[in-house]
Amino acid sequence: MSYGLAIKTDDGLVFASDSRTHGGVDQVSLYSKLHRFEVDEERVFVLLSAGNLSVTQSVVQRLNQERGKSVTRRGLFRSETLFEAAEHVGYVSRKVQNNLLEQNKGKKFEASFILGGQVVGDAPDLFLVYPEGNAIRVPETNPFLQIGERKYGKPILDRFVRADTLLEDAARCALLSLDSTMRSNLAVGPPVDLAVYRRDDLRLAHCVRYESDSPFFMELRESWSATVLQGVRDLPRFDWE
Repeated sequence: MSYGLAIKTDDGLVFASDSRTHGGVDQVSLYSKLHRFEVDEERVFVLLSAGNLSVTQSVVQRLNQERGKSVTRRGLFRSETLFEAAEHVGYVSRKVQNNLLEQNKGKKFEASFILGGQVVGDAPDLFLVYPEGNAIRVPETNPFLQIGERKYGKPILDRFVRADTLLEDAARCALLSLDSTMRSNLAVGPPVDLAVYRRDDLRLAHCVRYESDSPFFMELRESWSATVLQGVRDLPRFDWE
């Protein structure tokens, strides 16, 4: 199981994901699910992946192979808008899935993606790419997208993330959303990848990996736990207390 999320604010974009692909009693496998595609001063994309690893790896590899090549479709490196780029990710994903379907006698292998970033002349944006290949834009009212194990990390995003949320606050919420998920589902685990994109920079401002014992990540988790505990203690009393 995987968990990835992306947040859109007035100031820019935040991306975060875990790196665990398998978590058994005696074996843990890791693979980064946050992928970067950048062309200096022209475009920057971040792709989050969840689902079958053979599909996601093949999609990322094919997208990387398009760099510098002349292709008939407008891929990540020739698209004029983020929507065009998201449609291309869906096209490549469907192509990979159909190939695997034929090779494995009808057995389905699915994956979903979040693509975000900015092309020069266009605004920053986020798109969710479904296994079927279609893409939808992040909603205005709840400006975040999730893939994989969504339910445990959603409440904090629902409560705190808005378009006017400060970019660094959104990044902290993203990490806490992952922490909540890791506490409730052992199949989602560290290290955690975080990328922060500031509007119109056309480069990633920060791209960081946090292990479970990284000082900042530990302090963030402990501070949040203490804050929640104190918040519960400060709640209104019942009549009989």
